[in-house]
Amino acid sequence: MNDSITLLQGKGGNIAVSHGSDGLLIIDDDYADMSDSLKQQLAELGGGSELKYILNTHWHSDHTGSNDALGKGVAIVAHDNVRKRLSSPQEVPFFNMVTTAQAKHALPSLTYPDAMNIHFNDESIRLEHYPNGHTDGDSVVFFESSNVVHMGDHMFYPMFPFVDISSDGNVVNFANNVGKVLAKVNDATVVIPGHGPLTDKKGLTTYHQMLMQTIAEVKAMKAEGLSVKQAQARGLSPKWQEWNGGFIKQENYIAFIYQSL
Repeated sequence: MNDSITLLQGKGGNIAVSHGSDGLLIIDDDYADMSDSLKQQLAELGGGSELKYILNTHWHSDHTGSNDALGKGVAIVAHDNVRKRLSSPQEVPFFNMVTTAQAKHALPSLTYPDAMNIHFNDESIRLEHYPNGHTDGDSVVFFESSNVVHMGDHMFYPMFPFVDISSDGNVVNFANNVGKVLAKVNDATVVIPGHGPLTDKKGLTTYHQMLMQTIAEVKAMKAEGLSVKQAQARGLSPKWQEWNGGFIKQENYIAFIYQSL
C-alpha cells in the first residue's frame, strides 16, 4: 500500500499494519485460529515484540480473535462498547454464533466514547466512532499523513454488507455513516474495506450510492404494504445483482433493511 502501511488479508476482516521506528500497530487481528499465521506475518514486518498497539474496529471475532494470542503487554484500543461486549458473552443469531468473555489481557485497555488520536510512526492516526451502523461500537481509522482510511465493517466491497441488528446495528445509520466518511476523503485516499480489496473514493462513492438507493427501494416496498417475504420475493432492481456475490445475499440484506426501518 505504501512504505509504512501494509494490508494483510487472512480469513476474517482486513488487517492494516503500521510499521516504522516506533514499532508495529495493527488494525484488527482476524480469527483466533489465524493468530499463528498473523504472528509470522508480523515477524516479517518487524516482529511480535515490536507490536505496541492493537486497534479493534468493533467486537466481532473475525476482527478481535487474535487479541488473546497477541494482547499480553500490548495496548488494545477500541470504542467503549467494544470493551463492554468483549467483557461478556455475546450472540450473533444470524450466524448462530455465541462467544464467551475474553480474558483480561485480550480486552481493550484504552477506550474512548467518540474519538481518539494516536501519534505513532510519524503518523497521526485518528479513530472515530460511527454509532449504530454495523454494530454499536464501530470505529473508522484515518491515517492522516498517509491519506489511508480503514473502514472496518462499515464497508464490505463490492458486496451487500452484514449489519448486526442484534448488536444495535442499523442499515439506515450504516449508510449515513458511510456518507460522513465519504465527505472526509479525497481522490487520493486509499480506502481499506473491512472485507474485500483495496479501493478509493470512487469505490466508496459507488458503495454509498448502492446503500442509499437499495434502502430507498426497500422503503418503497414496505410503504406499498409488502411483507419482508414478499419484498424478498420481488427482490431489488437488476442493477444491484452484481453486489450479490458476498456471504450476505439479497434476501438477507432486504431483511436487515426491514428490521432497520
